[in-house]
Amino acid sequence: MIQSVDRSIRILTALQGARRMSLSEIAERLELPPPTVHGIVRTLVAHGMVVQDHTSGRYQLGPAVLRLGNVYLDTLELRSRAVTWAEELGRRTGFAVRVGVPLAEDVIIIHHEPRPDGTRQMPEVGIVIPTNASALGKAMLAFLPDAADQLLAGPSLRSMTGETITDPGEFRKQLDDVRASGLAFECDEAVLGESSVAGTVFDGTDLAVGAVAIVVPTSEWPVDDGTVDAVRTTARTVSRELGASRWPAG
Repeated sequence: MIQSVDRSIRILTALQGARRMSLSEIAERLELPPPTVHGIVRTLVAHGMVVQDHTSGRYQLGPAVLRLGNVYLDTLELRSRAVTWAEELGRRTGFAVRVGVPLAEDVIIIHHEPRPDGTRQMPEVGIVIPTNASALGKAMLAFLPDAADQLLAGPSLRSMTGETITDPGEFRKQLDDVRASGLAFECDEAVLGESSVAGTVFDGTDLAVGAVAIVVPTSEWPVDDGTVDAVRTTARTVSRELGASRWPAG
């Protein structure tokens, strides 16, 4: 591992989580001397990856990060295949739709289809959700046993709300259920008032590469069988377009 590259990535990750940070805060987060952090941050500023607010002196992610993110999204076959079907799923169910891929112990949203009711909604592309607290994450982890074992080998599962499943035994049971059906569910586990149904998406090698989910207000939970079937059909269709031989695969 190249130390300077590792530290640069850790700085970008810290800024992603905190939005704006002072130099001393970054140094404290990384447990590094401020002069060391200053040199790396100035290099990142020179390349547009980080910018400094002239009033407060605090640092935040720069526009070059967005450019790289857009390039990444443009190269994702999963996203290009899923866009049309996500729109159709939203139209059929009346709910917002997310498409996500794994990112370490999180899920990152690569496509967001707002609710088709015309209400004003915040774009969600790029947000991250803890894998264990999301239906999207469970849908993928069930078919990625090494990733699931690594997550469960950690000190504890992250708790986002009082409803988050943090017991390893119960979590493994949920993954067993997902493995049998290709569908995952969560109610108030990531955000109170928000629940979800997700279906696993597989590629041509039958590897779980992502998941598609509807986002349901908990006041409308649980959803009916027709809505669940719509999620199942969408996940199966996107998987088929990516070359999967069967659904669910595994």
